[in-house]
Amino acid sequence: MNLKPKTTLTESEVQAGLKLVRVEGLTTEAMTTLIGGAFLVALALLLGANNFQIGLLAALPTLTNVFQLLSVWLVRRYNNRRAISVVCSLLGRLPLVIVGILPFFTEGSIQLVIFFLFFYYLFSSIAGPSWNAWMKDLVPEAQLGSFFSRRSGSMQILNVILSLILAFVIDYVKDHYPQYELTTYSVMFIIAGISGLSGALFLLSRTPEPQSILAKENIFTLLKRPLKDVNFRKLLVFNSAWVFALNIAIPFFTVYMLRELKLEMTYVIALTVISQLCSIFTIRMWGTFSDRYSNKTILAIAAPLYILCIIGWCFVGIYTKFTPNLILLVILHIGAGIATAGINLSLTNIGLKLAPKEHAIVYLSTKNIITAIFSAVAPIIGGLLADFFGKRSLVINAHWDSPSYDKVVYLLKLHDMNFLFLIGAALAFISLELLVRVKEVGEVEKNTVVRIMRSSIKNNLKDYFLIGNLITWHEHLFGFFKKRTPDHSNSQKS
Repeated sequence: MNLKPKTTLTESEVQAGLKLVRVEGLTTEAMTTLIGGAFLVALALLLGANNFQIGLLAALPTLTNVFQLLSVWLVRRYNNRRAISVVCSLLGRLPLVIVGILPFFTEGSIQLVIFFLFFYYLFSSIAGPSWNAWMKDLVPEAQLGSFFSRRSGSMQILNVILSLILAFVIDYVKDHYPQYELTTYSVMFIIAGISGLSGALFLLSRTPEPQSILAKENIFTLLKRPLKDVNFRKLLVFNSAWVFALNIAIPFFTVYMLRELKLEMTYVIALTVISQLCSIFTIRMWGTFSDRYSNKTILAIAAPLYILCIIGWCFVGIYTKFTPNLILLVILHIGAGIATAGINLSLTNIGLKLAPKEHAIVYLSTKNIITAIFSAVAPIIGGLLADFFGKRSLVINAHWDSPSYDKVVYLLKLHDMNFLFLIGAALAFISLELLVRVKEVGEVEKNTVVRIMRSSIKNNLKDYFLIGNLITWHEHLFGFFKKRTPDHSNSQKS
């Protein structure tokens, strides 16, 4: 297995490499689908995990990102990003097989799951920066948006199909053979590990790498470079505030549906599939507008829509009837799917775009490490807050009382995790103001892009005409507060 980089790559080598990257993405997606999302939460609840442990599980992927410093050191030491990515991927995916085998020899333990998943996320964090810097040099810059949008679209299609199959299997086993429910999750972990190991061994190892040049500086001097870059520093501030706000609430959406609403896994996965399908149908549109205009502008459009969806979660469960809750959940997942496609694509691309080619791995590692701290702390705080609000509630209702009719209409009912959703939405709303300060090359005025997107959506999907108004709601609201705030400086002068 030859993992040495090449000085230059031919066009045919680049195209062959891009095909391997797309296929490898499918094996990785199969792995993450089998062990992540609702399935990991369901397994944790089955093993008796509390809110803090669920928050810790959600924090692990980003908590381990602090070890990306090792990736920078390894790349400087060996200057071989492909070898680092392949070896660390193999080391990280082996623990998944171990987690799957454990229940056959010992009783299920949430502590053991957390312990081995730590190593999975640890080595993934080390492999990540070298892979990102490798892809930055391999994928032509003009194709970044379109390539990764197509790759993400294929991965999401696989996620949809696999998730639905797994959900039906789990619910069937739970209803007919409950004694084998834990065994089912064990088999899923084993298959996930094998899929991930195969992708790294047979696909990632064959993807060509163009030789990189990294400045021979002290590692801490290198890490200071992105922090001295004023524009990149502004991106770090926004990204950190944004992920902190979201991760207070998002990890507990699935917990809320499974534990509080008592939804079956099939319903939870079906809702996830709806969200994924909306992402699939819109990600190419986001990718096209990202390449044509700017990632920052796409963020300014997609982020407010996602905030509206988080606020909507505060109203889930107000009424005990199944149908109204399900309809609201469908609407929220549709909006979240559309917004998430644009947000994830733009956050990835803007980081790649603002990072200088010769220092890409340093910039990206610094970004991931700093945002990881905020992203990891948030769900842990969210778990503690969920316990705190578990014994508290806030109810706002309208009561109509007459001689012939008496009716109470719940307007808002916050309890337990609903408080987290409101707090997360408020913090995300505030963080959007930090995005304004970031400058991106080729940036186009947001109003121009909104006008073009409205026209495009109207021509292709007329049913989405409301998006044009939804994407500017936060600016109108900020403008309202600014108008209501008295200008003390002028009053003092007068």
